[in-house]
Amino acid sequence: MIRKRIKPLLAFFLIATASFLLLSMIFLNYVESPVEFIDRYVAVEIPPGASFRDVTDILRKKGLIRYKEAFYLLALLEKAPERIKAGEYELISSMSPGDILDKLLEGKVKGYRVPIPEGFTLRQIAARLAANSLADEKRFVDSAYDEELLSSLGIEGESVEGYLFPDTYVLSRSMGEEKIIRFMVTQLRRKITFKMSERMSEIGLSMREVLTLASIIEKEGGSVEEKPLISAVFHNRLKRGMKLQSDPTVIYDIEDFDGNITRGHLMRKTPYNTYIIRGLPPGPICNPGMDAIIAALYPAPVNYLYFVSKNNGAHHFSSNLLDHNKAVIKYQIKRK
Repeated sequence: MIRKRIKPLLAFFLIATASFLLLSMIFLNYVESPVEFIDRYVAVEIPPGASFRDVTDILRKKGLIRYKEAFYLLALLEKAPERIKAGEYELISSMSPGDILDKLLEGKVKGYRVPIPEGFTLRQIAARLAANSLADEKRFVDSAYDEELLSSLGIEGESVEGYLFPDTYVLSRSMGEEKIIRFMVTQLRRKITFKMSERMSEIGLSMREVLTLASIIEKEGGSVEEKPLISAVFHNRLKRGMKLQSDPTVIYDIEDFDGNITRGHLMRKTPYNTYIIRGLPPGPICNPGMDAIIAALYPAPVNYLYFVSKNNGAHHFSSNLLDHNKAVIKYQIKRK
């Protein structure tokens, strides 16, 4: 009797085992086999908050997976449904479902290289990011003035102007405006060394004041070698209580400036017009690079109080008004 009972059970066990092995082989073949064996690059956007079923629908419509149920089973085995990261991915049609799932779990989103030049204002940065579809221009500017964000970043002032470090960034379209701002500000913090912080204390300037002065130096132009000389002019003027009289501060908040500074511009009563106010303006007028920041911290040991453009990218520096007026006649008036 026992043998008669064992034989059907053994047969069932063998059939079940064989079926399990067959299904396992089929499933493993699915996991490791791509839909296509050609390299076709496919852009896939996983929106924030998408469910895993939404993800499988997107992949299926893009022709990257064949069987949604099998892909979902693979995800369950990997405990993946809750760990998929949103963003834009560049996948290849020759990737297996297993490789696709790994990339989605690792969050290897597509990055875009965006150069942010020294001297760009936050509005110029917003426009460049928008042109690369990495941020909404208005939302970026609004975030740059958001008091809660500024407080969390430890920035005293009305915006992040001056704190967005110029560099070539690799950004993804899933980052969003606030995250990009935090990324750029963090990059600046990394560049400011302990020695530089000590130097700020030595010369009696706060971080914001150094960035403000550096932004003016940056906008005045000149070579790397000239920046410490330009810095010296402004440091010397500040010590003597003289107005900085920097043209770039005059035009900072003028929309659609045509490049021609008028007497009317110079007489505009704004907090940034250093022809009107004494001392530094309330904040930076652009986002300065490291050369300008270092120049602000370490002005050249000279007694210059004036400089004028030679119209060739260089400047003529003077220690007194008489010599400066002669230089203005030589390089500006006679030229005109």
